[in-house]
Amino acid sequence: MPTTTGYRRGNDAGVQLRDVILVSFPFTDQTGTKKRPAVIVSNAAYNQERRDAMIMAITSRLPPAAAHEALIQDWQAAGLLKSSVMKPVIATIEQPLIIKRLGTFSARDQAALRKIIGAVLC
Repeated sequence: MPTTTGYRRGNDAGVQLRDVILVSFPFTDQTGTKKRPAVIVSNAAYNQERRDAMIMAITSRLPPAAAHEALIQDWQAAGLLKSSVMKPVIATIEQPLIIKRLGTFSARDQAALRKIIGAVLC
C-alpha cells in the first residue's frame, strides 16, 4: 500500500514533475468505477496533511474531444501504454486506493495541465 506522502503534484517543495497513477476512477454519475490512469492535481502540502488526493482523469480516447482537453505529448515518460489525453474530470480519492505510480509528466505536459486547471477552475 502506498504511503500518504508518496505522491506529488508538481513544483511544490522542489518537486518538478507530476505523478501519474493507476486508480479505480469514479464515474461522474457515481454508478461505478473504471481502472484508469490519472494525474495528481493536489499539491504536496495537501497530500501530506490529508489522507486523500485530488486527481484528474486520463483517457486514451483520441483526439481531444472537448474544450479543455489536451493531448499528453510525452506519454511514454508518463508511464502510459499509448497516446492519451488529459480529461478535465476531477475527483478526490483516499491515497491508499492508488494502485500504483506509473510515471511523471514532462515540463510541457505540466504546462498543459496547469492551463486546463486554470481554465476549468478559475
